Amino acid sequence: MDDRVARFHRLHAEGCFVMPNPWDVGSARALEDMGFQALATTSAGFAWTLGRADNHITLDDALTHLETMAAAVSVPLNADFEGGFAVEPEGVGVNVGRAVQTGISGVSVEDSTGDPDDPLYEFNLAVERVAAAREAIDASGTGVLLTARSEGFVVGLPDIDETIRRLGAFSEAGADCLYAPRIGKEHVSAVVEAVAPKPVNLLINAPFMTFAEAESLGVRRISVGGTLAKTAWNGLLVAAREISESGTFTSFQGLPDVDGLFGS
Repeated sequence: MDDRVARFHRLHAEGCFVMPNPWDVGSARALEDMGFQALATTSAGFAWTLGRADNHITLDDALTHLETMAAAVSVPLNADFEGGFAVEPEGVGVNVGRAVQTGISGVSVEDSTGDPDDPLYEFNLAVERVAAAREAIDASGTGVLLTARSEGFVVGLPDIDETIRRLGAFSEAGADCLYAPRIGKEHVSAVVEAVAPKPVNLLINAPFMTFAEAESLGVRRISVGGTLAKTAWNGLLVAAREISESGTFTSFQGLPDVDGLFGS
């Protein structure tokens, strides 16, 4: 097992850690230099760098991005691999098999279809897709950590009982870590208890919980999705709109020494 993969597994064994989501090489290296022990890609943040909305990148785009990002840092990198870029389990397995050869230490697969009229894969199919990802990782011999995500709270189906049912089934199908993005503070303990002793990833994309609170509830891993990228976009848009609308440049003060971040 690659050293970074082994370190990633150890991080999930006890305690709690924050795994922020860079969107390019520069943001990844800056976060690594700040001391974060692991990082994760963000499909949204990466798509925005290409001028696209989330879930509008191709498999080849994703694989190239993962290889570039994994090579840029020395800490473990988890891959936001969306829905595996396939519907049927066989396709998910093939694509996950390709992803784990890019240098990543973890990969996540979600149960969202992208169809607003039928936003989640049928239960059995969703479980089979996770099982296929598990089989692909095992066949690769890489030991890459598998995270299974249930997206009900993202796609407008905020049913905690169904979410827990899916996460439990994903755990039995071989997921190493479970993740239900956008669950509320009131749901965290229930999810943690339902899949124990498997670790749980919590998305914190708004100030609804602190690290200490999440740790006290048994959360093992915290990620922020595209929110750091959105924060950076906010700075750009605020400054650019001021220039466009007012002809002033007051946003150009108190700025960081970005060259200094990279040792110039």
